[in-house]
This record gives sequence, structure tokens and C-alpha cells, in this order.
Amino acid sequence: MTKTIRLLMPQWQGGNNPNYSFGAELLAWLAPDNDQPLIHVPVQAYNGTPLDNENGMNGRKQLLEQLEAAHHLIDAHKPDRIVMFGGDCLVEQAPFAYLNERYGGELGLIWIDAHSDLVRYVGYDNGHTLPLGNLLGEGDEEFAKHVKVPLKPENVFIAGLAAPTEEETKIFSEAFQKLGVTTTESDTEVIQRLGIRTAGTKELTSSTNSIKEWIKESDIKHLAIHLDLDVLDPKAFRSLLFANPEAPFNLSPAGTMQMPQLLHLIKELSEETDVVGLGITEHMPWDAINLKNLLGEIPILNN
Repeated sequence: MTKTIRLLMPQWQGGNNPNYSFGAELLAWLAPDNDQPLIHVPVQAYNGTPLDNENGMNGRKQLLEQLEAAHHLIDAHKPDRIVMFGGDCLVEQAPFAYLNERYGGELGLIWIDAHSDLVRYVGYDNGHTLPLGNLLGEGDEEFAKHVKVPLKPENVFIAGLAAPTEEETKIFSEAFQKLGVTTTESDTEVIQRLGIRTAGTKELTSSTNSIKEWIKESDIKHLAIHLDLDVLDPKAFRSLLFANPEAPFNLSPAGTMQMPQLLHLIKELSEETDVVGLGITEHMPWDAINLKNLLGEIPILNN
């Protein structure tokens, strides 16, 4: 009998934003009830103290401790399938590394995300820019050591990758210069060097054949799906970092995928091969966050 577990990992340090914790908890609460056990990965709660930048990563020590805790829990349960509710994107490393081992180093991974999560941006020292790089044995050396069997680049497909317009590229470049953010290698260069296949949202609107062909050509028998909600259009789905009503995020392009298209893609993938992993990350429910903060200040609710 196939054993599936759900993990709730309300990790916020990878995005250096405490709101990711509440987003993860709400995500797990919203998911349909079934008999899959929900296992909580211990995460150090935000206590008002800013994260230390440790060797080029904010909160490195906490993130490594939490990664090890996730590995420990997964190894204790030895599941066949894993659902992960996050948190920032770095929560995906432990379950997908485990699943690649579990399936003999042949796991297929579709990274549904507006961003590649392959490279480090010096000056924007947040770990959530690196999980896919770590899983491929690149990324951050200290984190990549925890991936015993790196994924094969030919078994990875990035879907929904956002290509910035010329105007956006100029805005991002200016913002990077002001913040002193640099990168040694662009994600495009890494994608080309490793030969990772990609498809943007526009291409996938007309056809998902490129993904189906990849599954057949790479003989993907077991597939994990990473879903960063940032792939969605923030004008249509507001619970995203990019839809912050007070401070719009302007360091990378927003996603453009619509929810019906995303659901169609995931259902098609589920028909094509055996989906053994699903991670959902970067849920930022601004209205619920602001209402929670409001309720926390009302005297009668706190006496």
C-alpha cells in the first residue's frame, strides 16, 4: 500500500519574511481533509530579532537546522509520496532530495514557478533563491551537501518561467544597483549550461506538449511537482509577495499564469505519470495577515 505523508513547514527564514509562516499554516488548513497524516516540521518562530547574515545567507544556521529536522522526520516515516506545505521555496529541498533517493535517482521534477531558483543573488542573500540549484548539486555548497543523490538536469523541467520585458529588466537592474545586488551567473546561463528544459506561461497556454514529450523522452515514471504560487498572475490571485498592497515587490518579474491553466496543467501531469511529490510554497494571504494583526490588537479579544 502506498504511504503518503503531508508536511507542514512554516519556514520563513528562506525568504526573510515572517508572513510566510502564517501563509503555510493557512495553506495546510485549506487543503482537503483525508487520512494522510499531517506532520509539523519544527521551525524557529520569528521573535522580532533580524536574521544574521551568515556566510552570504540570512539565517543560514536556522535554515540548516530546519532542513535537518525535515530530513529526520521524512526518514522516520519512509513515505512513498510527500505533500509539503510551505513556507518559502527552500522547504522543497528535503522532500524532493528524499524522493529522488527513494526512486533510484530517476525522479522527474517539474518546477512550476515564475523564477528558476537556481542562482544566488549577492546582496539579496535569501535562501529561497537556491532550492533547485541545491537539488541539482549546485547552489549553496553547504545545502547541496544534504542532497545525497542530485537530480539529473535532464529530469527537470521549469514551467511558467517569467521573461521580463525590456522595461522590467531596466527597473530590476536599477533596483539591484541601488541595493548592491549582483549575481555571478544568470539563471539563463545555468539553464543553458545544464540543458534544463523550460516553457513559459504563454507557450503552455496553447499547448502542454513540450512537457508531455519531456516525460516520454526522459522516461519519467515518478514525478514531483513544485508549485510556487508566485507563478500566478498577482492581478488575479492576490495572496502573493508581488501583490503586497503597501510595498510592491520589484526585484523580479511577477507570474502571469491563471488559476484554471495551473489546475489544467497539474491534472494533465497526474494523468501522464505517477505524481509522488507536491510542494506548495510562498503563500502570502495579505487580507488574512492584516485581519489577523487587527484582531491581535482588539482589547476584548486579548483580555
